[in-house]
Amino acid sequence: MEKQIIIALGREFGSGGHEAGEILAERYGIAFLDHVLLQKIAEEKHIDLKLLERYDEKPKNKLFSRTVAGYSSALEEHVANIQFDYIHQLADAGKSFVIVGRCAEYILRGNPVLLSVFVLGNKETKCARIMKKYDLTEEEAYKMMKRKDATRKNYHNYYCDGKWGDSRNYDLCINSSNLGVEGVVEIIDDLIRRRLERVDNQ
Repeated sequence: MEKQIIIALGREFGSGGHEAGEILAERYGIAFLDHVLLQKIAEEKHIDLKLLERYDEKPKNKLFSRTVAGYSSALEEHVANIQFDYIHQLADAGKSFVIVGRCAEYILRGNPVLLSVFVLGNKETKCARIMKKYDLTEEEAYKMMKRKDATRKNYHNYYCDGKWGDSRNYDLCINSSNLGVEGVVEIIDDLIRRRLERVDNQ
């Protein structure tokens, strides 16, 4: 029986964390869960995919929701909790996967096979990557980076006790600007292999 591997990747926008996750998933031959997670949930639970996508990774809008007797009317919360439950189900079933965002490092805390990583980067390097990928000016790239990171931070900090990007909440934090995406992949890969070897020797 193959050993279970779960890699939870938090990332700053433009850091290349998403790309690193794709490479790792392909290297290990395991599932890569980003927006694909929504498709799987929509298919299995017969939920409108567009609805899930609309409220994906967004904090609750307090102006347009209310909580009564512990139950929230916020669709953002319902979509988040559906994903959190699904992530738990995959982990409990022994599935191996790389998952990007979605508070996975917090949701799966305590799982012995979890490796949680946060990928960050220098503003200049991230901006250059965003400019190239989305064909934006430097000013547009900075604004996009700031907006995306603010959304991710607000979403994460709403559902998690630990703060987004705080090194104390992850097994490893890596600056991709110093290493490049391939360097990030190699460090994570080495750590995974060391963990698997330790398990073999126990």
